[in-house]
Amino acid sequence: MAVKTSATLRKTRHARVRKKVTGTPERPRLAVYRSLKHIYAQIIDDTTGRTLAAAGTTEGDLKSGGNQQGAEAVGKTLGERAKAAGINRVVFDRGGFRYTGRVAKLAEGAREAGLEF
Repeated sequence: MAVKTSATLRKTRHARVRKKVTGTPERPRLAVYRSLKHIYAQIIDDTTGRTLAAAGTTEGDLKSGGNQQGAEAVGKTLGERAKAAGINRVVFDRGGFRYTGRVAKLAEGAREAGLEF
């Protein structure tokens, strides 16, 4: 029997979550990806396959790193960009990651910026 890596297990969890979570034009999906050094988030309308807003710690003004403060800043920036695009409500897709630490801080920052989950 093959040993399952943490990346394989995350992809399995993500596939299970994506069966239930889809973005619509009225309520798009807020997708999160967390690497070892950075964190990225984007708001996606799955019916058209378009990214409506995005933010990540690799951007110029958010280059504080992928720590919890950086994740919260990404959430706030994404929330502001979503508000500018006319988006108020989203469906949260944690991407197979546990809802703790950086993922939770990103969600908290997005809520502070005015997004409803």
